[in-house]
Amino acid sequence: MLKQFLQVVLSLYLALACSLASAASVVFLNPGKSTEAYWLSYAQFMQAAATDLGMPLQVIYAERDPQRMVEQARALLQGSHPPDYLVFVNEEYAGPEILRLSKGASVKLFAVSSTLTADQQSLIGQSRERYPNWIGSLVPNDEEAGYLMASSLIERGRALQPAGEMQLLAFSGAKQTPAAQFRERGLQRALAEHPDVRLRQLVYSEWNRQRAYEQAQQLLPRHPDATLIWAANDEMAFGAMRAAEELGRVPGKDLLFATLNNSAEVLQARLDERVSVLVSGHFTAGGWAMVLLHDYAAGLDFAARGGKDRQDALFMQLDKPQSQRLLQRIQGKRYDLDFRRFSVVGHPRQHDYNFSLQPLLD
Repeated sequence: MLKQFLQVVLSLYLALACSLASAASVVFLNPGKSTEAYWLSYAQFMQAAATDLGMPLQVIYAERDPQRMVEQARALLQGSHPPDYLVFVNEEYAGPEILRLSKGASVKLFAVSSTLTADQQSLIGQSRERYPNWIGSLVPNDEEAGYLMASSLIERGRALQPAGEMQLLAFSGAKQTPAAQFRERGLQRALAEHPDVRLRQLVYSEWNRQRAYEQAQQLLPRHPDATLIWAANDEMAFGAMRAAEELGRVPGKDLLFATLNNSAEVLQARLDERVSVLVSGHFTAGGWAMVLLHDYAAGLDFAARGGKDRQDALFMQLDKPQSQRLLQRIQGKRYDLDFRRFSVVGHPRQHDYNFSLQPLLD
């Protein structure tokens, strides 16, 4: 009898928890462009999670303008109808200003993809300190992604050139973006392990295809013996690839590309072997953040299950079958995931979340 009573109480508690979570509204300040494949897919995965979890989600695009993003944050935080949660990215170091604007507001803030840097946190504190409404963060390991891209690219290059010095060109993103900086660190770590690989030049292409194309038009003739291209995202890889093809180079044959993202274009390029190394998974961060906020709103603090500031192993190197599977998911814009099974609500014995890309590849 007691067991039945406890089961009824638990069921009522879980129903109440779900009801409370479903009422929580979320706004995501998307730093990208509303036409940008990566940030669109990021928002789509986040919306799939929000819908499944019963949480109203609004996505506002800053169109790659950090000042515009700050003004959007101001309007939301100081407006008459603020959301329950504001999800933001520390794009071009805008995070501290967004936090400053939140002072006195009832809104809870959560950082995704790029949280405040160590230097920034040494000045203003960590989450739940000076700004107690900044409740946490979830970021991928961008340094590991940069390292994985570079080390795998070097391995592929050695299969074609067993001995002698290999030369590499690198196209990084925006210089003041933490994600770009961490990916560069990963590149440098891999190069330190392979002194027989020479980095001829690293340029900042601002995540932009046209800029990378124009830079590659200069770099490739200047370094004709370069056989390896490391690009911190797919847009820059395709810009460099266009310049290479115009010079008669053959991607996947005499010039190997390593890059990162999940666009249909880059997944197809991996299938066609024009891209030799592809890393992906970070676009899922926003969706997993929705799971954490859903639980927090239900009174189940994610800080007790893996910490308030998470760095999850979201990145994976994709082989051709995995690229095909993810391409099918992306093209269908349906992820067919039961996001509730990742939530602690209904799974009280769950001790951590273990977020990854793998569920989309199963």
